[in-house]
Amino acid sequence: MNRGQVLWPAALAVLLIALWQGLVVAFDVPPFLVPSPLRVAQTLVDDAAMLFSALWVTMKITLLAFACATALGVAIAFAFVQSRIVETALFPYAVLLQVTPIVAIAPLVIIWVKDPTASLVICATLVALFPIIANTTLGLKSVNAGLLAYFRLQRASRWQTLWRLRIPSALPYFFGGLRISSGLALIGAVVAEFVAGTGGTGTGLAYQILQAGYQLNIPRMFAALALITLAGVALFAAMAGLSRWALKGWHESEQAHE
Repeated sequence: MNRGQVLWPAALAVLLIALWQGLVVAFDVPPFLVPSPLRVAQTLVDDAAMLFSALWVTMKITLLAFACATALGVAIAFAFVQSRIVETALFPYAVLLQVTPIVAIAPLVIIWVKDPTASLVICATLVALFPIIANTTLGLKSVNAGLLAYFRLQRASRWQTLWRLRIPSALPYFFGGLRISSGLALIGAVVAEFVAGTGGTGTGLAYQILQAGYQLNIPRMFAALALITLAGVALFAAMAGLSRWALKGWHESEQAHE
C-alpha cells in the first residue's frame, strides 16, 4: 500500500469533519438533532468505559460469527466442488438463506436458542455465510483447464487435485469473500442485537444506540455509530492485509499493486 492510499482518504475525512463542524456551528444546530464532531468526541471520552465495553461485546459476537461462517462456508464449498449432486441440491437453499432478511428470522432464532450470545452468533453467521460459500465455490471451480487436464493425465487423485490445484486457484476468491463476510458479520451482529433488545451489563453497541435514542442522547448515538464504523473499517483492513500477505508473493492480483 503506497502513501497516497492512506493520505487522500484521510485528507477527505478531515475535510468532511471540518465541514460538518462548521455547518453545525454556523447554523447553531442543537445537539439533540445533529451533534458536532467535537461533541461526539467528547462523548466518546466521557462514556468511554460504557461504549468500549459494549464494543467488545459486539466484536466478540462478530468475530465468533465470522469464524463460524468461514469454517462452515469453506466446508460447504468443498462439498459443492466434490459432488455436482450436492451442489445442485443445496446451492438454491444457500441463495434462499442469503435473500431472507435476518430481521425476519432473528426473532425465531432468539426464541429457539436460549443462550443470548449463541443466538446472536447464529444470526450473524447466517448473514455472513453466503459470500464465503459463493466466492470459495467459484474459486475452486476457476482452475486453468490445461492444468486440470495435466493433473488428470498424471492420474492425480481427487484429493491431490483439490490440495495442489483447486485450493491455490481459489485463494484470491476466498480472500475476497472474507473481506465481504467480515463486514456482514458485524452488520448481522448489530441487527441481531437490535432485534434481541436485551439490556444489562453485557450489552452491545446496538443496545446503546437504542437507549440513546429513547433518551434523546444523540451525541452518544453518534459515538456508538462511529465505533461501529471504525470497527467495520478495521475488519476490512485486516482482511485486506491478510490477503496481501498471503498472495503478494505469487498472485497477480496483489503483485499489480507493488
